[in-house]
Parts: sequence; C-alpha cells; structure tokens
Amino acid sequence: MTISMIKTLKRFVAIALFAPALALAAGAQLHLDRATVSSDPAALQNGAKLFINYCLNCHSASFVRYNTLTGIGLTEDQIRDNLMFTGERVGDLMKIAMRPAESKAWFGATPPELALIARQRASEFGSGADWLYTYLRKFYRDPNRPTGWNNAIFENVGMPHALWELQGQQVATVTENADGTKHVELKLDKPGKLSVEDYDKAVNDLVSFLVWMGEPVADKRKSIGIFVLIFLAGLFVLSYALKKNYWKDIH
Repeated sequence: MTISMIKTLKRFVAIALFAPALALAAGAQLHLDRATVSSDPAALQNGAKLFINYCLNCHSASFVRYNTLTGIGLTEDQIRDNLMFTGERVGDLMKIAMRPAESKAWFGATPPELALIARQRASEFGSGADWLYTYLRKFYRDPNRPTGWNNAIFENVGMPHALWELQGQQVATVTENADGTKHVELKLDKPGKLSVEDYDKAVNDLVSFLVWMGEPVADKRKSIGIFVLIFLAGLFVLSYALKKNYWKDIH
C-alpha cells in the first residue's frame, strides 16, 4: 500500500468518525422542544386519527398499510369504519390521490412522504420526534408567504398550517441578532379549538404515531433483544463452566 493510499484511507476514516459529530454540532444552534414519545395505545390511536384527518390529504405514508394499525390496538372493523373514507381496502397502502407534479405547483415543493419522516429528521437533527414536535407548534401568520403561513424553525416553508383550527393563529416578532441570525418570538393571537396544553398533547400524540409508523415493530424488537441478551448471558456462563471443566486437568 502506497503512502498516498494510506493518507486517503486516514482521511476517509476521519470523515466517517467525525462527520456525525460535526453535523450535530452544526445543528446545535437550533433549539428544539422535547417531545415525550408514547407507546400508549390510546395516544397512538389519537395520533392516527389526527394523521389521517389532517396529514393524509397531502402527505402519503406509502410504506404502511391500513391494517398495520392493528398494532396500536385497533380492529380491522374500527380502521375501516373510522379511518378510511374513500373506499380503500383495509390491506391497502396509505397513499393519496394528489399527483406529485400538482402538489409541487401548488405548494412549491412536493409534500414529503411521512412514513419515515421521524427517522429522516433524526438523521439530520439528532431527534426526529423533537424536531416534528417543535415544527408543528411553531407556525405563525405571515402575509408575505403564498399560503399565509411561515414557521419559526423552517423559514419560508411551503406547507400551510394544517392544524391551525386546533391551535389557533400565532403572530411573530422577528428580530435580527448581531451574528445575522433571526430570533422569532411567537404569541397566540387568536385561540383555536384546543387550549395550549391540549394542543401540545395532541401534537405529542401525532408525533408519537409518526415515530411508531417509522418502525411499527420497534417494541417487539426491543423485547426480543432483551431475551436474546439474557440467553447470551446464560450461554456465556455455561460455556465458561464447560471450559473450566474441560481444562481442569491441565491448569
């Protein structure tokens, strides 16, 4: 191996080791509120209801089938009667009718697929749940935007505030810091159907559902992992005892 190849390999290893840390450090200036991700079936069911009523009109979740929601305690009849409105079969994927080209023309960008959005944001900001929880609570009225809405942590976002009837309308006071960054102070101008506390809880349920949807078998995987570790620990003890017995006449 030549010296140049060794140097190239060292650079590659350095990038692989330190790139995640640098990415997190670069995103550290973005203050995110802490979400409390719940695996409680009632919270996940409420999150599913909010997702299907407010998100699934523009965003698809095409890696998830409707009958996957049996994993949060719903029966297929409950899913069909309460969460399906356009005649799909309960085994169909959670897709939307809106075409990507049309949505890009209307919003300026194609609305992202949401089945894996929590995991995607986690790779960018360290916590997908915290980012989503903050984002959904930081919309404010902005007459300069085509939709009439802007967002404190996603400036000039193309998405309108789908949950505004629940949260109400916030207004922003924007100040520019000495380093050129902007500070956005939000104030509730017109209350919505929910109180601030109830809206935060509803958003937390929705975020919990989005996290669950990214890996519906996460809880099962973790429980299996615990049993695997216990089995390996027991196997280690037996293997060590066998080794001691096998070599007892030598040592």
